[in-house]
Amino acid sequence: MRGILVDWVIEVHLRFKLLPETLFLTVNLIDRYCEKQQVHRTRLQLVAVAAMLIASKYEEIYAPMVRDFVYITDNAYSREEILEMESRMLMDFQFDLTNPTSYRFLERFAQVCETQTQMWYLAQYLIELPLIEQRMLSYTPSNIAASALYLARKILMRKDGHWTAEL
Repeated sequence: MRGILVDWVIEVHLRFKLLPETLFLTVNLIDRYCEKQQVHRTRLQLVAVAAMLIASKYEEIYAPMVRDFVYITDNAYSREEILEMESRMLMDFQFDLTNPTSYRFLERFAQVCETQTQMWYLAQYLIELPLIEQRMLSYTPSNIAASALYLARKILMRKDGHWTAEL
């Protein structure tokens, strides 16, 4: 169920044209909440919408409105239900939302390594792949980011030292 939910979250993220940081924080909040609370599968979408609302308020300059989330769920949840879940999640997290994601680590690692644009985009793609896979939750965000950057470098670097795309 988690994979289907995260896939839906990615679609909503793209539709709202949100920042990558918002997507990674949303998935992080969903995982953290589901780790603490047992969530019935009929309420998973509500948890995801509330997590995206929280992440949007945290990361975006102009966050989507609650009515946008009501619309995107095809009126499955009311405005009050979404706000109540947002409040419940914030209380469970004790308002501690700051949690480094693989995207933040990738930004830092790429800055330190003075990464080329093509390598940055490939590494960014590679850290998005594990979002859906539940098995990848056992790896730390820093390991995922470092591995993605290493793999992107290996893919793009030829033996003679010139940059090229070799797949």
